[in-house]
Amino acid sequence: MAIKDAALHALIEPVVSAMGFELWGIDHLSQGKHSRLVIYIDHDDGVSVDDCADVSRQVSAVLDVEDPVPGEYRLEVSSPGMDRPLFTLEQFGRYAGHVVAVKLRLPFDGRRKFQGLLVGVESDEVLLQIDGEEYCFPIEGIDQARVVPQFT
Repeated sequence: MAIKDAALHALIEPVVSAMGFELWGIDHLSQGKHSRLVIYIDHDDGVSVDDCADVSRQVSAVLDVEDPVPGEYRLEVSSPGMDRPLFTLEQFGRYAGHVVAVKLRLPFDGRRKFQGLLVGVESDEVLLQIDGEEYCFPIEGIDQARVVPQFT
């Protein structure tokens, strides 16, 4: 987790937790002068649109006071959904046995995108099984990762 993301996480997590939700992760997506700050919240009983609106109001108040994001941005609060992004080793561990899509920061074997069965985590690496071969990717080398919903 980058230092800026860690600072945002430290600022937002207590607010989200106090409201009874888990802060699943934060995406800060720069788009020129404007950017999007997406906060993913989760709960065992699910997340409603009203929950997202309530969390958005509380987090927005904190962000207005602390002003940790330079420039203009749009705040979005969302459930991680079925194709949930994975941010931490603990989250990868929770989804062992599921198919995930991973995008690396730098190419490995000439490519950055991989999809396969998430075997688990070992030390600071994510283990994927792709076409019968096992790949180990250091968590800091993963730019994005999402669970791929499987419908049977």
